[in-house]
Amino acid sequence: MSLVTRTRARAVETLTLDSPHNRNALSAALVAELADALTDAGKDTGVRAIVLTHTGNTFSAGADLKDPPPPDALVGLLRQIIELPKPVLARVTGHVRAGGLGLLAACDIAAASTEATFAFTEVRIGVAPAVISLPLLPRTDPRALARHYLTGERFDAAEAQRTGLLTTHADDVDGALAPILDGLRKSAPDALAETKRLLTARVLEAFDRDAADLTALSARLFSSAQAREGMTAFLERRDAAWVV
Repeated sequence: MSLVTRTRARAVETLTLDSPHNRNALSAALVAELADALTDAGKDTGVRAIVLTHTGNTFSAGADLKDPPPPDALVGLLRQIIELPKPVLARVTGHVRAGGLGLLAACDIAAASTEATFAFTEVRIGVAPAVISLPLLPRTDPRALARHYLTGERFDAAEAQRTGLLTTHADDVDGALAPILDGLRKSAPDALAETKRLLTARVLEAFDRDAADLTALSARLFSSAQAREGMTAFLERRDAAWVV
């Protein structure tokens, strides 16, 4: 069964993460399928913009601990979203955790409902938000990010917008996105591509400079004894050994 469904309306391609059995976790299969869907949409002249959304109550729970994508594949997916010559918008009506926040940060525009919640949970399972820092650090408030990275606390959509993770939030996320999508439909495709290039230049500099180091860091941490304990504790629904 497909893990990413595709629909289109008035030149907007909607890609829906549809892996409810693991809360749309970023498995190797889902990452590969999403990358293929983005490639197809990027090449299609009938597509003006792309909306990335989800089924169920979770946009993405982060990396699939049972079938994680190779770090290079996640780096490639995030970079693909940023380099795509068409605007990519995130539409969130549920929870976002860990690696899912990297997808939000890679998108050009991100909108969420007021019910959405967010958390960088990596530190609680013994790893760090390494690879997803590539789009996050250039685009979000560093003081706020320090708190959320270091504590793993859950925060709401208002805080996510304040920190720069979201563009907007509203009770009716589709109502909030409607004028944005209409604006993109009125914009010339080549002009959109060049304007996006201006906006993403600094983010891509971070990829060029830091991707190899952060990929290595991610691989080292995920193979550590603390990560093994943290992931086991998470799957067993108990506190990790270091919790005091």
